[in-house]
Amino acid sequence: MTTKVIFTGKTHNTNGRDGGTRSSDGQLDIRFKQPHPAAEHLFGAAWSACYMGAIELAASQRQIKLPAGTSVDAEIDLNADEGNYFLSARFNVSVPGVDPAVARELLEAAHSICPYSKATHGHVNVATNLV
Repeated sequence: MTTKVIFTGKTHNTNGRDGGTRSSDGQLDIRFKQPHPAAEHLFGAAWSACYMGAIELAASQRQIKLPAGTSVDAEIDLNADEGNYFLSARFNVSVPGVDPAVARELLEAAHSICPYSKATHGHVNVATNLV
């Protein structure tokens, strides 16, 4: 099987009072005031955007039309236990107008499609809630 790179995200990060991150294409340019949990915000934004795309793909594969109000709210926790740091996550997903059983099937399927979900599987405890 031949792997095809679809996209490569490139960022440059700096530390200190004027630290931040900037993407090579300039679409992302954020300054961080220390201390700030920016990594968790950015990770939540990236993972939930990917997960939303995976929900859309799962719905398309099943010929289900998603309503315009479909949304994902991500909460990423930075945890510490005896000096060990780890992440946990909650996804609160709204799929208005779709039968809850069908919506739950889409949410499960999306985790098997989303590259972020695959990468974190078994490493980040994630709760996915249909709201």
